[in-house]
Amino acid sequence: MDKLVIEGGKPLSGTVAVSGSKNTALALMAAALLPASGKTVISRVPDLRDVHTLANLLRILGARVDYENHTLTVSAANVSHLEAPYELVKKMRASIYVLGPLLGRFAKARVSLPGGCAFGPRPVDLHIEAMRKLGATIELDEGYIVAKAKRKTLIGAKLNFKLVSVGATGNALMAAVLAKGSTQIANAAVEPEISALAKLLVKMGAKIDGIGTSTLEIEGVNELYAVREENLCDRIEAGTLLTAAAITHGKITLTDIEPIHIKAILQKLEAAGCTIKTTANTVELRAPKKLNPVSIVAKPYPKFPTDMQAQWTALMTQAVGASKITDTIYAERFKHIPELNRLGAEIDINGNSALVRGVKKLKGAKVMSTDLRASASLILGGLAAEGTTEVLRIYHLDRGYEKIEEKLRNLGASVRREQYDEFASPKPPEED
Repeated sequence: MDKLVIEGGKPLSGTVAVSGSKNTALALMAAALLPASGKTVISRVPDLRDVHTLANLLRILGARVDYENHTLTVSAANVSHLEAPYELVKKMRASIYVLGPLLGRFAKARVSLPGGCAFGPRPVDLHIEAMRKLGATIELDEGYIVAKAKRKTLIGAKLNFKLVSVGATGNALMAAVLAKGSTQIANAAVEPEISALAKLLVKMGAKIDGIGTSTLEIEGVNELYAVREENLCDRIEAGTLLTAAAITHGKITLTDIEPIHIKAILQKLEAAGCTIKTTANTVELRAPKKLNPVSIVAKPYPKFPTDMQAQWTALMTQAVGASKITDTIYAERFKHIPELNRLGAEIDINGNSALVRGVKKLKGAKVMSTDLRASASLILGGLAAEGTTEVLRIYHLDRGYEKIEEKLRNLGASVRREQYDEFASPKPPEED
């Protein structure tokens, strides 16, 4: 098993390119199941565990998938095996994205209930209810969602999500584009990832109005066509790198970034005392000597993202004063906090909020990753800490950050990857 070993206390400095978006890539890959012929080509796809997991799932379904130099090619002409097995779906919740396109194109699907990061309930019921309203019968059979269109095709309907859900919006969108008639999705997610998915579908021949708003109008078509598309930048990686520069009192420039997608993060960094300069595709951050405490409330886009909550918590351990961190999306997403406290942080949890009291110094220690973004927060803590920090179980990290230790090293951090035996007994102390 791999771990990261970090020697803290070094300000980050330099320029780094932001990778393609993991979350967007996964949605675009699922959409590639919809065309019955041709090759869908997606560029700027990050080399990540989640991408390879979904690529393997598409292959099991019968698609041909090739990946080289960050370009992924999918031919779905021979898709015929309509079951997404537990062995793959358990590794990544986004695998449920195949439900909508399979049901839309083939009128049936069998998809395992998903796995993924271990924190809090996620609204899989929103996906199921959307498919039901589009005319599918749904049964749960030994941990699988078994879906079948009642009339051999899905039928357009009005969908009104009780909660904003990126995954459910994307799944419903992919199911509706081949349904007969009109579909309206109300209270739809407006994240850039959903807009990118909708734009890809339109490029394929779908008819979608309201892209970028909370109400999507879809007129079903009979067929979609394979196209070429470029993936978005990863706004969460961008936010993580900027926060890493801030926590180390450094100065960095991000390239290949769309600043508008991280506006809420940039505003909070400015409130914390950072100087921000942007162009059409770059962001420069200069951190102050002392960080201001800034409270955040994680909400759906365009508000502060829940996927940056853990990193912001780490940053606020170095602020002069106290800040409150509230997550309205995943109330239990605080498993990184006991580990940050092992580094010397002073953080108390109360329901879906945490009170962070800034400390003068964090001190290196062994800490354990519990999920993807928690891993990032512990790396940030290690970058700011005195001495050596070891972040264990970084397989979570490899799901969503492309070679982040290399990017951090190129910015001046002392970070290395090592293997370790998780079950090895510690060595006894040497006798005098």
